[in-house]
Amino acid sequence: QVQLVESGGGLVQAGGSLTLSCTASGSISGYNTMGWYRQAPGKERQLVAASFTGGNRNYADSVKGRFTISREYGDSTVHLQMNALKPEDTAVYYCNYRSLREATDYWGQGTQVTVSS
Repeated sequence: QVQLVESGGGLVQAGGSLTLSCTASGSISGYNTMGWYRQAPGKERQLVAASFTGGNRNYADSVKGRFTISREYGDSTVHLQMNALKPEDTAVYYCNYRSLREATDYWGQGTQVTVSS
C-alpha cells in the first residue's frame, strides 16, 4: 500500500506560479516513477509530468518550458513548479505513484488548480 498526500493547489492569475507537492508513504519501491496528471472538465486525465527514481523526466508538450518536476532526496516527495500559468492549465491535478516492479498505480485525491484570465 502506498498513500499519497497532495498540497499546493489554489487560485492564481494567468502568468502566475504555483508549486504542487506530493509525499508518498507506505510500501515504497526503489524502482518507481512519481508524477502529476490533470483532468479538466469534460476531458480525460492526462499526463503532465513524471519523474523516474533516477531523475529522468518526462513532460507533456503543453507544459514544456513552463513546468518543472523534481524529487526530494530519497525520492519520496515530488514537486511540480508551475510557471507562466495559463487558463487552459485549469484542472484537478492528481499525484501518481507507479511501482514499476509491481506494475501498480496509486493516486492522490486530487488538488484543484484554477488559473484566471
